[in-house]
This record gives sequence, structure tokens and C-alpha cells, in this order.
Amino acid sequence: MNSPSLPHLTPTLTSRLPLVGTTVFTRMSSLAARHGAVNLGQGFPDFDCDPALVDLVGGAMRAGHNQYPMMTGAAPLREAIAAKIASLYGHGYDAGTEITVTAGATQALTTAILCCVHPGDEVIVIEPAYDSYLPAIALAGGVPVLVSMEVTESGYSVPWDKLAAAVSPKTRLIIINTPHNPTGTILRPADVAALADIVRGTQILILSDEVYEHMVYDGVPHASLSRNPELAARSFIVSSFGKTYHVTGWKVGYVAAPAALTAEFRKVHQYNVFTVNTPMQHGIAGYMADPQPYLDLPAFYQRKRDLFRDGLAGSRFTLLPADGTYFQCVRYDAISHDTEARFAEWLTAEIKVAAIPVSAFYAQGQESGIVRFCFAKKDETLRLALERLRSI
Repeated sequence: MNSPSLPHLTPTLTSRLPLVGTTVFTRMSSLAARHGAVNLGQGFPDFDCDPALVDLVGGAMRAGHNQYPMMTGAAPLREAIAAKIASLYGHGYDAGTEITVTAGATQALTTAILCCVHPGDEVIVIEPAYDSYLPAIALAGGVPVLVSMEVTESGYSVPWDKLAAAVSPKTRLIIINTPHNPTGTILRPADVAALADIVRGTQILILSDEVYEHMVYDGVPHASLSRNPELAARSFIVSSFGKTYHVTGWKVGYVAAPAALTAEFRKVHQYNVFTVNTPMQHGIAGYMADPQPYLDLPAFYQRKRDLFRDGLAGSRFTLLPADGTYFQCVRYDAISHDTEARFAEWLTAEIKVAAIPVSAFYAQGQESGIVRFCFAKKDETLRLALERLRSI
């Protein structure tokens, strides 16, 4: 029989993350469930992956791939990752010393930050930003330096002059995200050139979050920093199989980085998670033998993007560009002047479609009158949501 808890005997704990509470994704998903809303908030598909991928994982289990793999990742998967990057982006990473398999992209991002940011180091973060960046910087003892994207009728863009002005002798790391969550924007060659100009001749490192690399639309190539040898030489590049293969719950990703950076990354990785689910790694490695699934992904999601955008045309929402990811940002000023959080709550409770307020991606909750929808959903899910959104 368990003893009753005695809270008065529990020692006081000073939080390492005092500003962190329940995420907006959890709150909005709970609200959506409570009101029976179509959940276009949190970014995950409501459809299954290719059954062939599941069969390959099952085959790996039956073949005995059920014990620890190498700390760095199963060799067949690291080799497949290196081959993919070389084929798509022209950069030759060594599978043995420059590719590490991770427990999803968020663990990769956190580990990269922990391995290179020391107390007092400054990290430049472009806002709005994915919500794991700032807590990881805090855990490392780093100091975030925030640079806000500019947003106009033409969408979001990075003000490179302001980013350059934010660089100081204490700058250790710049975090880049392309395609960008939550805005759906992408970096283009001029952006990459501007970034290269800023870091040239410095010791600044780059963490490039490229988890949506295979969701770039309208025939535009993904501007991976691995395409640029000068930037690749100082970058941790992160991607995610969960996003690419519709298996977000598997939590398998990877980091590509020069050998010297990878060596430091692995020091933290081995005492963080040590290693990653073995049969999943072997199953994904086998699936990667055919590149068509990720080569076809832009067209797959562009069709869903266009279905969603066409469905909102003529509605009271104003569409911002959606050049990448599976997110669509919209202005709602023709409907309401509420804060983004209140509008998203109203939309969920009354219209029964859940969205995410973009203000949640800013440290200080900056208001722009914009919410984000996720269109990685079945067509029938999107059509139901569109019917409700057009009714406003």
C-alpha cells in the first residue's frame, strides 16, 4: 500500500525554466477536443504513413534489430542520410563522423545548443520562433538576442540589417529556420548570401532547423545551408523523418555537421538520450532506398495548400504567402480586433476550428493580428474546416 504524499516534506525546487508553462499547442488541442473542433492547430497529420514503411519496421523487429544500435545511429540510416544530402544539395557529409541520428528534431536542436553555448554566450533568435529554442538556450545559460521578422501585406521576411546589428563579440550562435514555422516563409539565395556576409570572418556557429525541407512549393528548391560550403562549415543542420514520412510520433531525426562540431554534439547526445529506437532506424533506412516519397512530398502538400487557400479565397480572412511547411498564416482584422489568443479561443469554441496564435511564438507575445492553421490533414478534414471558416 502506497504511503500518502506529504507535500510539506518536499524540498523547495528552484526552477531552471521559471517562465515555461503548458504550451499553446497543448492548450489549444485540449480546447479543440472539449468543443469538438476541427484541430488545425498543432502540426501533425491526421492520416497514416505509407504501409510499406510500417512493414519495413516490422521486418526489422522480426530480423532481430531490437537492441541498442550505435550511439551515433544505425549505420545504414546514417549512410542513407549522407547519400540523400549529397544527391539533393551537393554536400558530402561523412556518414561515420558527420551524421548523427537523434530522438526527433527537438532533441537535436536542444543538444546542438547545449554542446556549443556556454553561460553568457549570446544566441540570435529570429522571431516568431519555434518554442523549444528559448528554453534550450536558458538551460545552457545562454542569452537570447531576439530579432523580429518584418511582416507586411507581402508576408514575413528577415531584416538582415537588424540581424547584423544584433551581432556582438559575445555572439556564439545564430538559429535559422527554413522553411519557417510558424510563418510558412522560406529563405532564398539572397537571404543565404546575406547570412554568409554576416558570419564571414567570425567564430559564430549556425543552427539550421530544416525539418520542413521537403515542403517547399511552386518549384522553388529548398535553400539548405548544406548547399553553401562556407555556411555548412559552421552549421548544425537538423531535419526530421517525422515530418517527411508522416510519422511524428516516431521521433526520429538527424543532425549533419562538420566532424569537429559533430564530436562535441555527440558528447552531449550520448548522455542525453544515448541512442534512438533501433527498428525504426532500420525501417526508415530501407524506405529511403526509394527517394520518390520525399521527392513527391512538395506536390503532395502543395495540393493541400492550394485546396485550403482556394477554400479561403473570398472569405473574411486575408491569406499570407505560404511558400513552405504545412502551415498557412492568415490575418483576421476584417473579423475581429481581439488579441490573437482570444481570437483563436473564440474560433475554436464558437466556429469549431482550432488555430494557433502567432503571438505564442514571440517571447513577449507580440501581436500582429495573425493566426496559423495546419493543412497537413485529410481532404475531408480540410473541407469541413473550410465550410466552418467561410461561415464567418
